[in-house]
Amino acid sequence: MADQVAATCDQLIKAVVVIMDAETSQIYRTEALKFCEEFKDTSTLCVPCGLQLADKTQPAVVRHFGLQILEHVIKFRWNDMQQQEKVQLKECAMQLLSTGTRSILEEESHIKDALSRITVEMIKREWPQNWPDMLKEMEALTSQGEAQTELVMLILLRLAEDVITFQTLPSQRRRDIQQTLTQNMDSFFSFILAILHTNVEDYRKVVSGGLTLLCQAHCRVAVATLNTLAGYIDWVSLVHITSGNCKLLEMLCLLLSEQDLQLEASECLLIALSRKGKLEERKPFMLLFDDVAINYILSAAQSADCLAICTNSSESAVEVVERRYVFLKRLCQDLCALGFQLCSLVGSNVQVEVPPNLSKYLDALFAFTMHSSVFLKSCTGPTWSTLFKHETLSKVPVVVEMAMRYLKASMTTLVRSGFPSRNDSPSCEYSRMDFDSDEDFNSFFIAYRSQQMDIVRCVSHIVPLEAFQTAAEWLQFQIASPIDPGDTKSKTPEGMCSLLSPSVIQWDAATVFMECVTSQIFKSLNDEKLPIDQSMELLQALLSYKTRDPLILSCVLSNIFALFPFVVHRSQFLPQVLSELFKAITFETDMEDRESWTRAVKNVRRQACSSVIKICRDYPHFLLPCFDSFYSDVKSLFSGDKVLTYLEKCSLIEALVLISNQFKDFEKQKTFLDELVAPMMAEWTSEELKSVVWDPVKFLSFVGADKVVAEQSDDKDTASLHRGRLSFCMYAMMGVVRRARWPADLEEAKAGGFVVGYTSAGAPIYRNPCAAQFLAFLPNLLALIWTQNSLFVPENMARLSETFTRAFDVMEGEKNIILSKKSQPLDIYGTPVHKSSLERMQGFFSSLYESCFHILGCAGPSLQQEFYTIDKLCEGITESVFSSLDHLTDHRLRPMLHILFHL
Repeated sequence: MADQVAATCDQLIKAVVVIMDAETSQIYRTEALKFCEEFKDTSTLCVPCGLQLADKTQPAVVRHFGLQILEHVIKFRWNDMQQQEKVQLKECAMQLLSTGTRSILEEESHIKDALSRITVEMIKREWPQNWPDMLKEMEALTSQGEAQTELVMLILLRLAEDVITFQTLPSQRRRDIQQTLTQNMDSFFSFILAILHTNVEDYRKVVSGGLTLLCQAHCRVAVATLNTLAGYIDWVSLVHITSGNCKLLEMLCLLLSEQDLQLEASECLLIALSRKGKLEERKPFMLLFDDVAINYILSAAQSADCLAICTNSSESAVEVVERRYVFLKRLCQDLCALGFQLCSLVGSNVQVEVPPNLSKYLDALFAFTMHSSVFLKSCTGPTWSTLFKHETLSKVPVVVEMAMRYLKASMTTLVRSGFPSRNDSPSCEYSRMDFDSDEDFNSFFIAYRSQQMDIVRCVSHIVPLEAFQTAAEWLQFQIASPIDPGDTKSKTPEGMCSLLSPSVIQWDAATVFMECVTSQIFKSLNDEKLPIDQSMELLQALLSYKTRDPLILSCVLSNIFALFPFVVHRSQFLPQVLSELFKAITFETDMEDRESWTRAVKNVRRQACSSVIKICRDYPHFLLPCFDSFYSDVKSLFSGDKVLTYLEKCSLIEALVLISNQFKDFEKQKTFLDELVAPMMAEWTSEELKSVVWDPVKFLSFVGADKVVAEQSDDKDTASLHRGRLSFCMYAMMGVVRRARWPADLEEAKAGGFVVGYTSAGAPIYRNPCAAQFLAFLPNLLALIWTQNSLFVPENMARLSETFTRAFDVMEGEKNIILSKKSQPLDIYGTPVHKSSLERMQGFFSSLYESCFHILGCAGPSLQQEFYTIDKLCEGITESVFSSLDHLTDHRLRPMLHILFHL
């Protein structure tokens, strides 16, 4: 028997060597693998061979295979074994744990892992019924040395993972083991804590004595114990975690100062503090605000900013830095989890008082908020937001004081810096560890800034005047500072800023800050307490500020709009504000034609239009007295030398309609709307356009989709003018239908002639002053929808030129949105907006099709009775909207939801 075992072992060793040899051919490796697998499945010598191969005198790879054989036997042959064989195998396994390994620092980690797997597989099958003394045997093993103690910790951790986390055993066995673990949890935690305490104390003694190897051994055991604790803290009763006045949690806090143990301690602490449950059970967590624990936490947090990225290329140095950085992340999460417990308990029915050491906790959290790592800053955001919104804590003096500090900190945290590709900020080094590219960082920063903006709004609600003072000082500083484009390598015109220019970064952050503050100050203060004079002084400085840089001008416009609510209290500034906005609508940089407009220039013009619409939407009563002047300025823009796009014209039409709603006189408003849209209606109802929208062939020719276009051609694209005419008509009508309304007050509506009757239920029936224009617009609109659907019929698809065969495909921008692809390059705002002929045609067809359905979707709520009583409306919609559906592509069906939702 012994000779047979020895011979078989020799064969297995040779097979393992063949398998692991990199020079082995695939055929031999396959044969060796087949031999080993067949041996494990069929041989009666698995146990003796496995034990012999697992002997510590064998090479590590052979020992590991021997342990794999034993694990295989336990997993797949255990139920077929005699009881005596099971007992014998169990005793052999325990002997391996006791004497079958090398010292803790010499033994290979995969050998320890394999040994723990074998033991756990037996525990899962035998404990507690057939192995009642298992825990006592494990405890006895820990007295034999550091190696055995570490193995016991690995076994207990794997047991928790298999039973609780991964549940890799039958449900009945799992319940039996979990119930037994729960019953023994008091003694189990005492046992674990005793081992942790002993090894930590021994570790500290030998560290001071300079005994390096012994120090590492105790450290290894302590780390294994902490990892094991982490596997149990997540699911055991909170009573075990908080027993003894939170002795466990306090010990974990003390270990935050031990560099070799702080990461594992912080992970255990995070799991514990993240626990949920009854508030009464979580109340002991407040003991962490006592002097000892909070001082250790504060000390560790305040040293966080001293962490420097080592540029040494040695591998060990990089690992140390990464480990410390991961620890900082865990510690930051610990603080946030502790804050979650604080906010849940204070002000609840468990009657928890505000802790006296709250200021130390806030200092610790603030240390991470001021850390160079943007990731660490972002981790603290939800906690600050919860604190500043908390009904009780937000009124505590130390929290109010911290709100003031946070305002000043926001002047740093809101600044877009730390790009991985740059070296202009300490954040860059951390970003290189957290992000793969500038685009990744920018995507993260967008979400991070949104979070910070929410916090600034919360703080502005707590200390509104101080917040506005800070914002005003920051903005005044930017106004007084010269523009610094920086050493940019982007594609911006010479002398112009890019998104990463120092001035743009600062202006952008100051603008965001001001927008957050002004959005809250009117909700927090009465009119008599508003800083009107200071805001007007700031507004005057902005109106007087001159710049031709579109990115800076965009920030200036944003600040002017943010301060506009103050203008309501100083109406003399209104003409100046409107004048600046109208100038921005026609903004161009020097020596430019429309074709060379950069995205930044287009953005300024678009932003100015948007601001005008929002002002007219939110303050129409305020603008009504100067309506004639406003209308005159718009007509001057329409007829002036400055080039306006059809979207800009439609935006101004929309703004005028919003103000006209304040006429509160049906006839007056109808007369005005007739005059406003008369040129558009004349265009739309002309014989030329009527023939185009009713005939797919003429339509394709009119918009140029049947013509071959050379990208480099200097010929004027007359078809683009035709497309602009159609788009202008659509957008103008959409603006009118969407914005024209009767007065919200019934009495005012009746007095103004907007009410034409009442329903049987007594509800008023209104009429809309734009109804006549819409009714005249509708026939050609339905015809255009029918024509666009007909374009997908094969014979019409064949009429598309080779340039535009893909004109009806999904646009690349929409594909990127669906696929969640990364944002565009950061220097895109400095380049002219160039689109190919195909891209322009795709955009035209897509926007025109969607506009048709937007108008129909708005018509129902806007016109109500007048819309639904249109003669043969159902037939018209059915024959146009639902025509040629068999040929329509799926993505074209989406705009129809606008009808289904609104009508």
